[in-house]
Amino acid sequence: MHILCVVLLLASLVLGHSSPALNKTWEEWKVQNHRVYDNETEICFRRAVWQKNLNLVLRHNQEASAGKPSFTLGLNHLSDMTTEEINERLNGLRLEELVLFKNHTLKRANGSLTPPSVDWRKEGLVSPVQNQGLCGSCWAFSSLGALEGQIRKRTGVLVPLSPQNLVDCSITDGNHGCRGGYISKAYSYVIRNGGVDSERFYPYEHKNGICRYSVNGKAGSCSTFHILPSGDERALQEAVASVGPVAVAVNAMLPSFHLYRGGLYNVPNCSPRSINHAVLVVGYGTDNGQDYWLVKNSWGTAWGEEGFIRIARNKNNLCGIASFAVYPTL
Repeated sequence: MHILCVVLLLASLVLGHSSPALNKTWEEWKVQNHRVYDNETEICFRRAVWQKNLNLVLRHNQEASAGKPSFTLGLNHLSDMTTEEINERLNGLRLEELVLFKNHTLKRANGSLTPPSVDWRKEGLVSPVQNQGLCGSCWAFSSLGALEGQIRKRTGVLVPLSPQNLVDCSITDGNHGCRGGYISKAYSYVIRNGGVDSERFYPYEHKNGICRYSVNGKAGSCSTFHILPSGDERALQEAVASVGPVAVAVNAMLPSFHLYRGGLYNVPNCSPRSINHAVLVVGYGTDNGQDYWLVKNSWGTAWGEEGFIRIARNKNNLCGIASFAVYPTL
């Protein structure tokens, strides 16, 4: 009954604020994002959620045009999902227990001098953005992204690795496939297994599957991994500059993150204590005097700046960007 009441309430909001132009935008969005719903109740509910997100986008961008927020929002393929649904289904990072790691895993990158900006995309260390879909596999994309960069540095060849391999095969290492996982345990699997297949050999399927790793498709491996000091943005900067892309955990709970379109993401209420999503820091820089982290997400190129987000840097560990940062060693 509660769900029905919510549906009816949202439906009334839609019906009370509909217009031919709005209806056209809704229909175009459904076609663009290949949406087909099961029944009228779901259509009504999804339309209401979509319109609520649209209103948020319009209000935010109106303020942004006046110079208040430093970033803009936009409709994307997640716009008919509630905040709670996105956090439950896409943000599958499980919290690490740092006390379980011995001190020798905490390795600070060498070098006190770091360049003012780094973008590893320009050096060919970053594979194309993928879309994890409705599967909480962010931990697999993040961990393998850092490994891809290390392999590219050593071999000169960038080979996208298989998140599906991790989703299907690292259950015994403590991961839970599309129900979430750990960056550290992704590396533990690769180490134990002696390697991980390429994306081409073991393509992504957006769902849990039966493990079918084959040494014939092996494209990468690592010997260990290093966890940076928690909350230390300086250590993260040094690692990104000297090592390459680094897997990190962030707070991706807010609607402003889900609908991010572009600009410098600087949200004061993005708590560093509520991390739930794994991403990949591929660089950093400064724009108009504002420091930022350049971050690769796994929500497709229709999200953010073609799949990337710039998160404010040196803002007291905003969104927990440095709370849990890891990179592998070959």
